[in-house]
Amino acid sequence: MIRLRSAIAGLPTYTAGKPAPRTSHVPSFKLSSNENPFPPLPGVMEATAAAVAQMNRYPDIANSEMTHALSSRLGVPGEQVAFGTGSVAVLYHLLQATCEAGDEVVYAWRSFEAYPIAVPLTGASPVPVPLGPGAVHDLDAMRRATKAIMLCTPNNPTGPALQHQQVIDFIDSVPDHIMIILDEAYVEFVTDPQGLRGLDAMAGGPNVVVLRTFSKAYGLAGFRVGYCVADARIAAAVRAVSLPFGVSIAAQAAVIASLEAEALLLDRVADLVKARDALAVGLRDLGFEVPDAQGNFVWLPGGSRTEAYAAAFARAGVAVRPYASGSDWDGLRITVGEPAANTRVLEVAATLPGQET
Repeated sequence: MIRLRSAIAGLPTYTAGKPAPRTSHVPSFKLSSNENPFPPLPGVMEATAAAVAQMNRYPDIANSEMTHALSSRLGVPGEQVAFGTGSVAVLYHLLQATCEAGDEVVYAWRSFEAYPIAVPLTGASPVPVPLGPGAVHDLDAMRRATKAIMLCTPNNPTGPALQHQQVIDFIDSVPDHIMIILDEAYVEFVTDPQGLRGLDAMAGGPNVVVLRTFSKAYGLAGFRVGYCVADARIAAAVRAVSLPFGVSIAAQAAVIASLEAEALLLDRVADLVKARDALAVGLRDLGFEVPDAQGNFVWLPGGSRTEAYAAAFARAGVAVRPYASGSDWDGLRITVGEPAANTRVLEVAATLPGQET
């Protein structure tokens, strides 16, 4: 038998959000994957259709037009941008380019579940640090690392965003040889005026890297495009280890067209933020201790009742994302969906037994 790497045997399994339950009595909703409920932005379908007509050709391996469009939008040099098939792929490439056996990579827990998968694949050791009160990163406890520290803001799945000055002070306190990865997959939804501004934080030094995606606010989850903004040397290393032709010709066209429709994008984000805040308030009014929500989702603490809560939502035709591992941070992540879905969430939540204390 072929011997597999020892790191593979111990990897946790990435669990995707379940599809909407099949029900015969009520419409069903998928609120388990933090997907955008809006259809593609204007111009995207036309751009991708034109791209698909060229499917016999390879995509631009350098992502030239997409790089120009994004770097112009962000106000950063193109050489500081690297793309991949989703921000999680860029994270894998980033760690692969920088980490090796003997290194330690620190991240909060609970946080994005790809972290404990991505780190061991490089040979590095994962160092999870429990979340602090309010479901936020305990930055004081996260300074221990020999290679990298990952900060997820807003934190997936619990919701709070890190404060900008707090992160700046943290960056200043960490040695320059430690890479600090700011995972801003949900940055467009942040309304906290004191929330982290990742691109501004990069002024703290070449060891700061920003991760972002087109899957959430831009609604391109099915096309899988993410990127990092980093020091040119790091960005070049990410490109060097990336899968050649990874971002498809249709995905590149979709990104460019979506960037051109920014005005409507911001209107849609504003609608989702309004619905998110209403959902969080509604759950709190029912007695649930919902943390600050700065993404396109809310966190419903469940403790040992997490699976029972998820089952109650499923019976009502709503798929949510349960996290039940017997830890202090067990609960449900509920994506903000269409108005009918959000109404159903509150209706179901009103029938649940009170959360544990």
